[in-house]
Amino acid sequence: MSARRTYDMDGFLAAYDKVMTKWPTSRGAATVPTPFGATHVNMCGPADGPPLLLLPGGGSATSASWYRQAAELSRVHRLYAVDLIGAPGRSAPAPDRQARTVADLTTWLDALLKGLGLAETDLGGHSYGAWIALHYALRAPHRVRHLVLLDPTQCFTAIKSSYGSHALRMLLRPTPRRVRTFLEWETGGAPFDPDWLALQEAAAGFPSLRPVVGPRPRPKALRRLNLPVLLLLAANSRTHNPAKVAAAAETLLPHVTTATLPHVSHHALPHAAPAESSRLITGFLTGPADSVPPTPTTHS
Repeated sequence: MSARRTYDMDGFLAAYDKVMTKWPTSRGAATVPTPFGATHVNMCGPADGPPLLLLPGGGSATSASWYRQAAELSRVHRLYAVDLIGAPGRSAPAPDRQARTVADLTTWLDALLKGLGLAETDLGGHSYGAWIALHYALRAPHRVRHLVLLDPTQCFTAIKSSYGSHALRMLLRPTPRRVRTFLEWETGGAPFDPDWLALQEAAAGFPSLRPVVGPRPRPKALRRLNLPVLLLLAANSRTHNPAKVAAAAETLLPHVTTATLPHVSHHALPHAAPAESSRLITGFLTGPADSVPPTPTTHS
């Protein structure tokens, strides 16, 4: 019997909807057709506000995980949080076409923006979602106003081998217990929101498609990126060395502001990010390039 037949999709959707109750009550949702399938988007904020589109991390991450930032970011912006096609969430992949390359991801995002009626947008992402966002900004800079990267992976430095080995053991045979054990290791035993953790555990065994993977963007391309970029790093991340990521980004990107968020790990973003993160993002998006409020851990 296939995983699609045995997987408890109803349980996953119930856990997903429970986390979504933490979003602003004025939220809405849309399903946007694209060449690679129907993309589910959670939305909130003023309909005429400047758009901000957010991409979640890979694996068990979903758009629901942005609940900690949704209220603050949607005060001014029209927030669009996306479920990646082929990953846990409410998006549905096309039966006859799968994204396999970065060019395919660009085609998908182009279609998504068109379906949402957006000629351009502020664009953000966490982890793997930040990798997608950065590649899209490099290929379609005319459609991106500002770029926000939360603890991005495979963008400026490689991931740590210790992280890769722990993640591989969980990914080869995902179970709720293995997901919890992996998250406890990466976060150093930090307390979880029980509803968020239930969603991560419910995603174990989700009938996912193979994600698009690839090398880090070329240094030459990064040096040509003429967009304002906000890079927020998790101080306790076990995915990579935050200081090395910041140093590489500051060397390669001509218009980057970097800040390290204290007392938070890679997988605690964005759902358990400190309130400081929303303030930094809002200041970056609404003010001039040099108006991001400094913090004791901000890199200049």
